[in-house]
Amino acid sequence: MSVLPERREQIRSAHAALILQVVAACQNPQLRGAVDDHLRVAAANGWGELVSVIQQIMAGKRELGLLQGLDEEDSVIVESILMGLQNPETLPKSAGQADPGLAAPGLASVILAARRGDPQAVAWLGQMASQMQKAGGDMARMGAALGPLSRGLDDRRKLEKGMGPLGRSLLQGVLDELAKAELQ
Repeated sequence: MSVLPERREQIRSAHAALILQVVAACQNPQLRGAVDDHLRVAAANGWGELVSVIQQIMAGKRELGLLQGLDEEDSVIVESILMGLQNPETLPKSAGQADPGLAAPGLASVILAARRGDPQAVAWLGQMASQMQKAGGDMARMGAALGPLSRGLDDRRKLEKGMGPLGRSLLQGVLDELAKAELQ
């Protein structure tokens, strides 16, 4: 089972704010200060290669060669920025526009694929969990739940420990989607 298209959209959704900020800053130099602040934090958190490429884009470079040497997640982010600069209609929705109901089915489908031994899904869950951990709060707790969920552990009370309402809601959505899939 290939999860690549969903995976790309999950990456785009997870990084929509950055993608949108970079495109806006490329079009309006007055917005670059805020983006530079975010890039400094990202570089300090181990995203140096991505930050370097984004800085090149903000300096006017638009070649597809920028994608060379990037991992899959960084490539999707850079590709989304480049496409968004050419055609704003290709940009992901901002967090305020996103439908939170879409996150649970996407996560559940990748968790199911990981349970079935899909190596792409297992790798993606690991990457997603790592990124969610860096985000902190409910996202970090949800990231920590991805491993147990992929191993079939779905005790809601244990998994939601320390989560706020948004985290519990996302977790419940994922558990509901997993339950639906098991009935099929």
